[in-house]
Amino acid sequence: MNREILKISIPSIVTNITVPLLGMVDVAIVGHIGDAGYIAAIALATMVFNLIYWNFGFLRMGTSGLTAQAFGAQDKEEYLNVLVRGIVIALSVAVILLLLQYPIAQLCKRLIDSSPRTIDLMLTYFYIRIWAAPATISLYVLKGWFLGMQNAASPMWVATVLNLVNIVFSLLFVYAFDAGIAGVAWGSVLAQYSGLLLAIIIWVRRYGHFWHDIRWRAALQWRKMIRFFQVNADIFLRSLCMIAVFTFIPYISSSMGDEILAANTLLMQLFTLTSYVMDGFAYAGESLVGKYVGAKDRFKLRLTIRYLMCWGVALAVAFTLLFVFGGEMLLRILAKDEAVIGTAMIYMFWTYLLPFTGFAAFIYDGIYIGATATAAMRNVMFVATAIFFIIYYALAAHWGNHALWFAFIVFLIFRGLLMALGQKRYIVVSS
Repeated sequence: MNREILKISIPSIVTNITVPLLGMVDVAIVGHIGDAGYIAAIALATMVFNLIYWNFGFLRMGTSGLTAQAFGAQDKEEYLNVLVRGIVIALSVAVILLLLQYPIAQLCKRLIDSSPRTIDLMLTYFYIRIWAAPATISLYVLKGWFLGMQNAASPMWVATVLNLVNIVFSLLFVYAFDAGIAGVAWGSVLAQYSGLLLAIIIWVRRYGHFWHDIRWRAALQWRKMIRFFQVNADIFLRSLCMIAVFTFIPYISSSMGDEILAANTLLMQLFTLTSYVMDGFAYAGESLVGKYVGAKDRFKLRLTIRYLMCWGVALAVAFTLLFVFGGEMLLRILAKDEAVIGTAMIYMFWTYLLPFTGFAAFIYDGIYIGATATAAMRNVMFVATAIFFIIYYALAAHWGNHALWFAFIVFLIFRGLLMALGQKRYIVVSS
């Protein structure tokens, strides 16, 4: 069982480490341009794109769980249908986003409370990076489908190439052509399309023989898409709650000043790094739990869950030690502004609590998605999100930025705890 978990999780960890690297490289490049305004602009732009893209993250998660169950049941027609449905929806969403880019940008401009210079830098980045939408959203579907097919290596290679392209072109545009924040944005756009091209090449080489087995009309019949939409609607609502929390953090930070915003951005990069490593094992949960639910193998299902949680504890220990002994070094890799680093160190102790309070939430997300117990996962997120906002607004007047971090810690605890309590009820194999 450990071999099966590691076969999925190790490539997924490599994949997921490169995902926060995309944001961390952007932050690091602009962080060394000179001042907190650039870091703040990237933080706000990232908040906007999280608001946009995370709302459609359900396409990866829903595709993964449904594909894994079809794979476990050896239903080739269904796992091909899931891919077709996901790609059609992804491209439709991308076209809508491109058409609505101006009103989206203007709405964000009105809602975000920050300096005019920071807002202008943010919009420069936004209007360029939005053109990566077709590639970004399509990659969600392809990544989920590969994982559902028990293939974690392909997303790893796609993510590795994508991030190498991003690093090379962002550095080239910024330092060779002096393009500033626009250069960082163009590097991200080119990287996303490079990743999509590689994913298509991999699919054709490895799964191209399935092409003639695709039944396009059958895949897109409304009756057959109902299950796809049900699962993804639950994940979509769960993602809205996640977005509400993760966009609120930089949003409310911006009202505390550019230094607090920049400091919280750096600390959240550490959390993001942790979460994506944890999610490597969550992806193993999606893939293996889905397979064993589809195959109706109760014994291996229980064994998978038990081993995944053991790996979660081990990772929590490792990241706690990393943040305690290497936290300041990591901050200095990301930025050189001493005022920002000094502010971040004031709140650094909260990051020491993140691994142990968060590991169960991440791994149970994968387990619930694999079992397509998405309604239960959605309800847990509703409760945890409500608690986050209640705690923050109850304590903000007295604790300031500390209230934000405390509310976030409690949010993570409740997600893991409630899903653990619901495991026996919702993670089941039908007869």
